[in-house]
Amino acid sequence: MRLVTSVVIAVIVLVNLVFTQPSFAGENEGRRYDRNPDYIAINQELNRLSRAKDAQAQSETYSPEEIQKKVAELEFQKYTLETGTTWGQCRNETGKTLAVYGPKPKKSPTSYENVLYFLADGQTTQEQWDCSGVYLPNDVKIAGLSSDEQGQDLTGPVAVKIVDGTQIVVKSNPETGTVEFSVPPAKVF
Repeated sequence: MRLVTSVVIAVIVLVNLVFTQPSFAGENEGRRYDRNPDYIAINQELNRLSRAKDAQAQSETYSPEEIQKKVAELEFQKYTLETGTTWGQCRNETGKTLAVYGPKPKKSPTSYENVLYFLADGQTTQEQWDCSGVYLPNDVKIAGLSSDEQGQDLTGPVAVKIVDGTQIVVKSNPETGTVEFSVPPAKVF
């Protein structure tokens, strides 16, 4: 009789574990990126580009090859947000000091308060500190970077934003004298 009672109790406990929801898990704990503004903007842009591609309504500013390149860059950024860490990391290999920006070390009242920090040549930002992007002065030539609207080369100072989870390396090309990025930036200001 004790054996039957023990087996029934064990079966009830196992069935309970199978059919009940976990009580300690957060609702969207595994999908922290769903509420990330960068993730939302990337998905909206991907949807817009796929509609333009499907409708064959090519805009005057983008050729089919440019649309495909932009979709590939956005897919990479989306993948980075989904699988990467919650903070970006910047490495300087330009041969000069580089300005990077990110949040203040202490908690600030808003998430929009960023501060410039200077990163010496050969250094990487600390782990767990979210490098949000890179600031380049107006005397620096930048390889392969253009504004989204015109597709023209940028002049003047430039701030380059990266998405969370990105590990970007900023290098200087000694042959051309330009600054190059290891991954395409999320946004150019």
